[in-house]
Amino acid sequence: MADKITKKELVEAQVIPYEKIREHLRTGHIFFSSGSYAFSGAIQKLTKSTWSHVGVIYKDEELGRVLVLEAEPSVGIRLIPLSNYLKNYKGTNRPYKGQIAIAQLNVPLEKQSLNKGISFGLDQLTRPYDNFEIFRIMVRILFHISKRERNKAYICSELVRDMFARAGVVMQYRDTYISPNNIWTDDRVALKYRIL
Repeated sequence: MADKITKKELVEAQVIPYEKIREHLRTGHIFFSSGSYAFSGAIQKLTKSTWSHVGVIYKDEELGRVLVLEAEPSVGIRLIPLSNYLKNYKGTNRPYKGQIAIAQLNVPLEKQSLNKGISFGLDQLTRPYDNFEIFRIMVRILFHISKRERNKAYICSELVRDMFARAGVVMQYRDTYISPNNIWTDDRVALKYRIL
């Protein structure tokens, strides 16, 4: 399990330059971010977590691209170059405002199984972000209501959960929802690098 980490500990953790670890990143590594934006803060507060977002690394070896497959509130499910987070977040010519870490799943995962999970995620491209799920999660927390019915929209942690499930890895969590923190605290997840 990735150790529980506070925002202060994350901010103080050593940052490894992206250029030094880029070649070591692999498809299936897990992208975590802890944003300093209003929406990020709401997620962190609601889930009592340092983390506000999660995605999966997809590395195209042939093209030499490192991408994040994620569900993002303003656009839905997308692929975005990891370098955009580090240098040009949302076209601002500035990095993401917050911290970013890369983790890995410490379970033997055959390439064919991982490819099933990644293919599932790619098949979801352009599906909408589930903007109302954050509100529904808050209601479930406050009133101890069980899970909702599945729909065709996703929040970031649901996408990651479903991708790994298709690869044969079921994420363990006890809440009535899955958050970035639930993925972070899964026994099989381990921190590799803090890159921002």
